Amino acid sequence: MRALIPLLASALLFGCQLQHEKPTSAQIEVIGMKARQEADPHAERKLMAWAEQHLPVAQRELAILYQSRPKQRDDALKWFGQAARGGDTEAAFQLAEMLRVGVPGVPPAPAAAAPWYASAAQHRHAKAALALGLLYKNGNGVPHDDAQAANWLAQAAGLGNAHAMFLLSNIYDQGLGVAQDRVQGRRMLEEAAEHEYPPALQELAMTVQQNDPLRAGHLMKEASEHRRNNWNRF
Repeated sequence: MRALIPLLASALLFGCQLQHEKPTSAQIEVIGMKARQEADPHAERKLMAWAEQHLPVAQRELAILYQSRPKQRDDALKWFGQAARGGDTEAAFQLAEMLRVGVPGVPPAPAAAAPWYASAAQHRHAKAALALGLLYKNGNGVPHDDAQAANWLAQAAGLGNAHAMFLLSNIYDQGLGVAQDRVQGRRMLEEAAEHEYPPALQELAMTVQQNDPLRAGHLMKEASEHRRNNWNRF
C-alpha cells in the first residue's frame, strides 16, 4: 500500500498539470463544434474561459457561436476582432465578412473590411483573396483597380479557388489589369471547369458547342448537377 502512495501522488500531480496546460487548437475547435451543434452550455462556458485567457482560436470559436445568434452579433464582432488581432487568419476573414455585409444596427463597411481581407489573404486564405479581388474589381470600399483585382484573384486561384479561376479567365480574355492572353484565359476556364464550378462548366460548354457538341452536352449536364448539388462549395 505504501508503494502505491507515491504513484497515486504522481498521478494526481500529473492530472493537475494537465488541467493548467493550454488546450491545443484542435481541442478548442472540438469544444466549439460541441457548443454549436449540441447547444452545450458547459462547452460554451469553456470557450468563454479560454477566450478570456486571450487564446485567439477560442475567441474565434466563441465568435462563430455568437454569429448565429442575432442578439449577440455585436459580441461576435468583438471576439472576431480580438482573435484577428491575435493573429488568427480565419477570424480575420470572418471579421471582414461581417464588416462587409453589416450586422443589425451596423451598416455595411467594405472599406473597413478590406484590411482584414488583406491580412487573411497574405496568410494564404483563398476566400479572403477572392473577396479582396472582388472589392478591387467592383470598386467596393476601395478604389477600382483592375491590376489589384487580377493580382488577388490570381492568388486565390493559385490556392485552388474555382470562382477566382473563372473570373480570371474573363480578365485574361479582356486584358483587364493584365496583358490580354486568350490562351491563358481558356486555360483558367478549363481549370475552373475541372474544379466543377457550374458557371465555368456552362461557359466552357458554350465555347466548345460548335466544334464538339457531344462534350458541350456533357458539360451542360454536369453544370446542372453541380449547381443543384454542390453550389454551397463555392
